[in-house]
Parts: sequence; structure tokens; C-alpha cells
Amino acid sequence: MPEHLILASGSQARRELLRNAGLAFDAEPARVDERAIENGLPAEMRTPQCIAEQLAIAKARDVSVRHPGTIVIGCDQTMSLGDQLFHKAPDRAQAYATLKTLCGQTHHLNSAVCLVRDGDVLWSHVGVARMSMRDFTPSFLDQYLDRNLVRILGSVGCYQLEGEGIQLFDAVDGDYFTILGLPILPLLAALRTLGINHA
Repeated sequence: MPEHLILASGSQARRELLRNAGLAFDAEPARVDERAIENGLPAEMRTPQCIAEQLAIAKARDVSVRHPGTIVIGCDQTMSLGDQLFHKAPDRAQAYATLKTLCGQTHHLNSAVCLVRDGDVLWSHVGVARMSMRDFTPSFLDQYLDRNLVRILGSVGCYQLEGEGIQLFDAVDGDYFTILGLPILPLLAALRTLGINHA
């Protein structure tokens, strides 16, 4: 009988990726204070990649406590421009400011995934994608926000690459699944190594 898996996330995109890969799992969003975890990290661990990894682990551990013996998949994604870390925009003004800052720059999406059982980390991975945004005019940005605001407020970069957000970019260097927030190829390989994914 296949081992039971739980995805510690409410993300529809992540659920769909796992379903499309043929995995059987339940989903249970973690209940953690992301900013408190981030702020509680020692200075040497406050890199965008490390923050993503620690948040993924914290989410998986939170769900793991309620499901003894079950393997929990934890995920998180951070977005960074140099040392600057971005969070989801709460409104149009912040979405505008975020995209104006990213305009003409190359930023990084850092997507972490881990496997936890009974609070122990069995495996973790952070995938990084380099996202090069083109220069665009304030007029284009206003029109883009008019058409897409409701959808993009749930995205840390205020864009969805699978939608009109692709118009913002000159180049993308990285795994598509990492961009979507779940580096699924390394995850599937780890599950096979652990004897859970027999594909």
C-alpha cells in the first residue's frame, strides 16, 4: 500500500502539479507566522534561499505534529532582487511599486520543498530561477494592473508567468516548476529514493 502524503499548502497550483504527476495526497495548509519565523532566524540564515527553506520546513513540521508517521511535503517561495526580499502585495499601490522596482532588472525566485516525518527533515531542496524583466512604460504597467490585479495579488512577484505576466519578461532562466513554486522533479526523485514514489 502506498505511503500516505500530505501537502502542507493551500496552493491550488501546487495541488494541481502533484495531482498531474499522479501522486495521491491530502492537503492541509500550515498554520505558521511566516514573518515571525523569518525575523527569528539568525543573521547568517537570512538569505532568500535559506528563508524559503526554513519556511518550507516550518510549514511541514506544523502539519507533521498533527499527523504522526505521515510524510509531509512543505513548500515556500521567496522573491529577491539582490539582498531585497519581497512579499505579496496587499493592494494596487504596493503591486505597482513592486513591479516598478523589478522593471528592467533580473530578480530571483527561490522555491523550497522538503519532506518531513514526525518533525524530522528527511530531505530538502531549493530551486532558483533568474527572471529578467523588460523595461516597460508606466502606462503599460497601469493597464496591466487594470486587467490582472485580482489574480496577481496572490503572487509574490505580482505576475503569473502562465498568464499575461509573461509580457513583463525578456528572459527566464530556470525550471518552470520552480517558477510556479514547487520544484517537482527533485521532489519526485526524492520520493523514489525513499521508496514512496514507485513511478
